[in-house]
Amino acid sequence: MKSSSNLDMPLPCWQRMLAMRAGTRLQWMTMNVRRRLGWLLPCVIGLAVSVAITSCTGLSSAPLRIGANLWTGYETLFLAKDLGDLKGKPIQLIEYPSVTEVVRAYRNGEIDGAGLTVDEVIALTDTQADIRIIAILDFSDGGDVILARPGFSKLQDLKGKRIGMESTALGAFFLARALELNDMSPQDVTVVSLELSDHQAAYNDGRIDAVVTFGPARTNLLKAGATSLFDSSMIPGDIVDTLAISTKTIATNADHLQARVEARFKALDYFQKTPQDATRRMARRTQVKPEELLDAFSLLQQPSLKENVALLSQSNPALVESMQKLIQVMLNNGLISKNIDPATLLNPQFVERALART
Repeated sequence: MKSSSNLDMPLPCWQRMLAMRAGTRLQWMTMNVRRRLGWLLPCVIGLAVSVAITSCTGLSSAPLRIGANLWTGYETLFLAKDLGDLKGKPIQLIEYPSVTEVVRAYRNGEIDGAGLTVDEVIALTDTQADIRIIAILDFSDGGDVILARPGFSKLQDLKGKRIGMESTALGAFFLARALELNDMSPQDVTVVSLELSDHQAAYNDGRIDAVVTFGPARTNLLKAGATSLFDSSMIPGDIVDTLAISTKTIATNADHLQARVEARFKALDYFQKTPQDATRRMARRTQVKPEELLDAFSLLQQPSLKENVALLSQSNPALVESMQKLIQVMLNNGLISKNIDPATLLNPQFVERALART
């Protein structure tokens, strides 16, 4: 006879009823959870598909945020908006009072890209390799200057004197180049750190003997009798203004970037064909007289779309060669800590596509 255990014995009736009730309650709770959470599954799937599509196509619903300071070469970015070419597009152009603020905003992730000089891009790359140049906006051809008080006739006269400038890679590079070409070194002068908005006041108050400046400050100080001792036309090709964008934005927001680039070159074309109306429009925003703005544009070279393609694709090696020299100067003057391959900073895809559509 087979032995039995307590496990083989049938449960009393009241225990069976409790088990049945517990099983029914568990089944109801499971069904209820499924019912409550069932709506979530399509949302999760939809979100995953959306992310996958964004990653593959460069589409994004997020606004594109571009920063810029007050500089003549960036005005065609703002002109594009005035002409209505960006209407209805989630593209923001945010103006900052100085290059220092623009760089800080980029480092903090407040903007996706900016109008920056090549040396600023290089300086950023020295600490975070996530930025690429997607368009060349201008070459400074006299727009950046060192202005001094009357009585100073040459740069050597500034030995032991106070020179004001922004604490940026551009300011340091420009001054270093000027001193180098005049057989001087940064140790020969006293640098006074100033925000761009304080250049005129510091000059007028006698806090400085000379200033590294540009834009409206340059125009106003020359009117006040300042003497130009050095300008960017003496170092052709060294100061290049660009549109530089984070690699993340290039990967996830390509459509808006393409619209931004194409609108800018349409604005440049409008400026070149109708300079009087274009400067009138830009003068409203900058509060500079149209004729003064037109004069400021004469101190820039603004490469065409075709020239952009040649420079960024390196079929014309002039930009890369200039950047190599610039990197060496920055290394020699302690402005960067390591060598950088300039070719890795260039991305021609947006200007190439824009040219193909013209």
